[in-house]
Amino acid sequence: MAFDAGMVRAITTELNTKLAGARVEKIHQPEKDELLFLLHAGRENLRLTVSASVNNPRIHLTTVAKENPSAPPLFCTLLRKHLTGAKLLSLEQIGFERVIRLSFQARDEMGFHYTVRLYAEIMGKYSNLILTDENDKVLGAVKPVDFTTSQKRQVLPGMQYEMPPAQDKIDPTAEVRESFLTLRESDTKAADKFLTTHYLGLSTLSAREIAHRAADDSDEALWEAFSAFLSDVSAGRVIPTLALDEGGKPKEYAFCDLLQYEGVYTLRHPETVSEVIETYFLSRDNTDRVHQRAADLFRLLQNQQNRLEKKIALQEGELAETARKETYQKYGELITANIYRLSRGMKVARVEDYYSEDYETIEIPLDVRLSPAQNAQAYYKKYTKLRNAEVELQKQIVAAKEELTYILSVLDTLSRASGQTELDEIRAELQTAGYGSRMKKNAPKGGHKKSATKPIEYTTSGGYRLLCGRNNLQNDEISLKVAARSDWWFHVKNAPGSHVVMFANGEEPSERDFTEAAMVAAYNSSLSEAKHIAVDYTQVRNLKKPAGAKPGYVIYHTNYSAYVTPDKEVVEGMKKPEKGA
Repeated sequence: MAFDAGMVRAITTELNTKLAGARVEKIHQPEKDELLFLLHAGRENLRLTVSASVNNPRIHLTTVAKENPSAPPLFCTLLRKHLTGAKLLSLEQIGFERVIRLSFQARDEMGFHYTVRLYAEIMGKYSNLILTDENDKVLGAVKPVDFTTSQKRQVLPGMQYEMPPAQDKIDPTAEVRESFLTLRESDTKAADKFLTTHYLGLSTLSAREIAHRAADDSDEALWEAFSAFLSDVSAGRVIPTLALDEGGKPKEYAFCDLLQYEGVYTLRHPETVSEVIETYFLSRDNTDRVHQRAADLFRLLQNQQNRLEKKIALQEGELAETARKETYQKYGELITANIYRLSRGMKVARVEDYYSEDYETIEIPLDVRLSPAQNAQAYYKKYTKLRNAEVELQKQIVAAKEELTYILSVLDTLSRASGQTELDEIRAELQTAGYGSRMKKNAPKGGHKKSATKPIEYTTSGGYRLLCGRNNLQNDEISLKVAARSDWWFHVKNAPGSHVVMFANGEEPSERDFTEAAMVAAYNSSLSEAKHIAVDYTQVRNLKKPAGAKPGYVIYHTNYSAYVTPDKEVVEGMKKPEKGA
């Protein structure tokens, strides 16, 4: 569902109960339109995410630590000046709008208290985060809005804060039965369309849920469902809900039970609204961020993929044509054997084919401009040309397929990248592999920490350590340098994926340990959402890296195979926590 006014009411109520009186310890701005507050509430240290992302605006508590810029953006600096050490007094939803006002009590240089407000406007592409003083004078905004951007409402330092332009819709929390039924009589649209057309703050999902809950198609039943739904919203009665598909991937989220999806999706009810929001947006937001930051890399790799696929198709077509070489050789030899019967100017040579069992007569096309001997030589040349082409084409096809395999492996790595440092390492890998000149020259160089990431670490039930490469350079590192010859290596079969090494310490791991290691390899691959995935595993001593091979490419001829279905909860439970902000 969209982050509608009902969701804003639910999360505001939850956060106000949890955070009122919390002290601001630190403020980060990991993204250009996202803030992370580190708060101390009672005896707890909590993280509050406030995002004005175009695609995924939201506010919620989070457990995720993101990579932060080495130099804070200007808006983050402004917030640190006013809010570091401040007390969060309250969170309030403004009317039934998608706007939340966070009020802070700060202290100036002289030790006097003053009030600062942060307005979080959770409104899709119009989302914004705006800092004001106690009189609502704008101090700064994460997205300043001037006259060139909007003629209706500007958001600039020194201006008075104004609410976003009001929609010509009715506040559903103030609606009464008589006016609802009167309005319904004049508008016979489908129930959900009727609700979203006339009432403020209702997403399409909420409107469908109200319509679904109506006992029948009557206007009275719709009013009863509408009234009960808004009564729960106003009273803060929530049922945090996630609708999951067969693979456990969140398809919808809501602050109420989604009765419309019973029997369609698996409905799960986490304890808090924050957990619902974080679970739903975590992978989606990360995917969007990576695509934005790495647009040039995706474009480069996809162009290379298309080029190689076309090249291989053409070369395989040419290779198929080389099968005619034996025919040309036969024509040359038959002309030579019957040269005494042929003369210049003949268009066709009718000769007995002594290569066949029945010695049937065949016709060989001749060039009238050439002598019989010259025609024979022409066919020998065609044979030699195709024979040499066959050898060269076979080499080129193998090389092109190896390069395509590498490109697909980088695309897979890129799709699972989670931060700027990982993207920078992928750029470095592509430069190492010879693609540096094709990448965007003005790719971001500053603003993020340059410390190299480490391989992802897991621990099996038996206590064996697993390392999983984040990119092909790390794959080479853990497989060919870090691992001992007796350790075990895992990789999804015939598909892009990370190398996984299980450090056996000279022991024989149990069947369960092997299964868990195979699940990690399947989970960190392009087939992560499939079932019954084949994973090859072998001891590291059986790996070889051909001379001149691309990063991450190894060969092996001795291996076992396991078929596993990766379970996200199991794999994530094996994962060693990473140090964060």
